[in-house]
Amino acid sequence: MARIRNRRKPVAEMNVVPYIDVMLVLLVIFMVTAPMLNQGVKVDLPKVSSEALPQDNNAQVLTISIKADRTYYWNMGSEVDTDTVQDRALTLEQMTQAVTAILSQGRSQGKQIQVFVRGDQAVDYGAVMQAMGGLQQAGVGNVGLITEAP
Repeated sequence: MARIRNRRKPVAEMNVVPYIDVMLVLLVIFMVTAPMLNQGVKVDLPKVSSEALPQDNNAQVLTISIKADRTYYWNMGSEVDTDTVQDRALTLEQMTQAVTAILSQGRSQGKQIQVFVRGDQAVDYGAVMQAMGGLQQAGVGNVGLITEAP
């Protein structure tokens, strides 16, 4: 009787099943631990609404714009106007003096004046705060900040 041997060729392929198991275990570990990591700096931001500020129809509106080179432009009108320029100042002191004159003229005529500030995106936060400090020195009690919708 002849013996029949079943000769198989050696398998030259890599068995990847154990690697897939290890990869899935690592994936589960990273998915569980990733939400637990703290990223960034924790800052408590104020909660504000995005509604427009109410405008008094009887009041005049003074819009002050701060450009990137820290020059100040303003416009006086019955509504917020960001396109036209009525006058300009090169320094904070000149702007403060001009706003003081505008406010005193408005008070002598018995008009309320609302003040809004627009700051260029390239202007640093300190320049806007200096402008608001100058407005406070000029006698402005309330200041609105103008932004553009995204």
